[in-house]
Amino acid sequence: MTQSIKHSFLFILFPFLIFGQALEVVPPDYIKTVVFTGKTPESQLPILKLGDRIILTFDALNGDEDDFYYKIEHYNFDWTPSNLTKAEYMNGYDNNRLRHYENSFNTYQIYSNYKLTIPNERTRGLRVSGNYMLEIYNDYDELVFSRKFMIYENLANVGVNVIRSRDVKFYDEKQTVDININTSNLSFNNPTETVKTIIVQNNNLNTSINNLKPQYTLGNQLIYKYRSESSFWGGNEYLAFENKNIKGANVAIEYIELNDLYNNYLYTNVARANRPYTYNPDINGNFVITAIDTENPTIEADYVWVHFSLLPEDYLLDKSIYVYGNFNNYELTELNRMYYNDARGVYETQILLKQGFYSYKYVMTDENNNLVEGAISGNFDETENNYKVLVYYTDLGARYDRLIGVGETNSINN
Repeated sequence: MTQSIKHSFLFILFPFLIFGQALEVVPPDYIKTVVFTGKTPESQLPILKLGDRIILTFDALNGDEDDFYYKIEHYNFDWTPSNLTKAEYMNGYDNNRLRHYENSFNTYQIYSNYKLTIPNERTRGLRVSGNYMLEIYNDYDELVFSRKFMIYENLANVGVNVIRSRDVKFYDEKQTVDININTSNLSFNNPTETVKTIIVQNNNLNTSINNLKPQYTLGNQLIYKYRSESSFWGGNEYLAFENKNIKGANVAIEYIELNDLYNNYLYTNVARANRPYTYNPDINGNFVITAIDTENPTIEADYVWVHFSLLPEDYLLDKSIYVYGNFNNYELTELNRMYYNDARGVYETQILLKQGFYSYKYVMTDENNNLVEGAISGNFDETENNYKVLVYYTDLGARYDRLIGVGETNSINN
């Protein structure tokens, strides 16, 4: 009854380093449900205070109880390698085996769930703030996948405000982020060069806005009020489904079949770009693993083939369309690409997902393979979005970029 998952690696769209900048490596198809969190389990983008705990879990679906190892690398603001040695940014050492794993129980799909917690007895903690990459290797010292995370020092207050776009052309489609940075702990020297920012919408680093310069300086207060440079497309509320009951009707699921594994067929979605905006509370692309009648969903939740279908408008025909969300770290790969079914007149795909609640949307890429996130869902200034602002500081003569403060807000709170 168990689905066979081969030990094969996905074609990775980008190499690990492009022009010196580190990029996350996409997991192979037998690695699923990568959950990377800190104190707040609902976030898939760990931004943690120096000294806080980090937790990574993932499932290996090959049934081999493989050994995996982890390494931690420190990076600058722009994801180029920093000049620090491991001894300077780490207490203890890495390149250790993941020692905690459990096998699935009473599931059609067998898997092993691995868990890494930092600090641990070998990696006792991280010593400095900034950008980090957690890398997972196999027995052959091959990089299996990697994930970014950030460590901050609470040295600056970061005020974040979201308004409708100041550009009248996009007044109904974009949201603009204003920033106010204030600190009594540091003296900003030449802030246009030493202070750097990253603005992140819905925990998606792929669409972040980087390195805006402060427009006004009032003592140790830096003010950013751009007309268009700090604007994001508003997007639309995410779609969602829930399959915590593997045998019964759930949210957005039309019908269920059991073959080797359960198959959940979602109701066919429609393009929303040319339809009026409708508010629908969502979790901004995130997902939560849950299953009814289980004591420990981490190892008792099963895997299900989830079938997505989209009724396209004429302008979407012959386009590259993907199912998009935090469940796959907002990656665009063959595993979440949709293909047109002439017989049904829909784009469709199936994705192997662990039971739970998932929010997702459909996105398109243009002829140059650039993401056009709102082409299918639309862009509306009313959309509820989460925004985080990360502030980095590099003092004169410093050898790395410190992450000195983090601000967060929601567009409906402004």
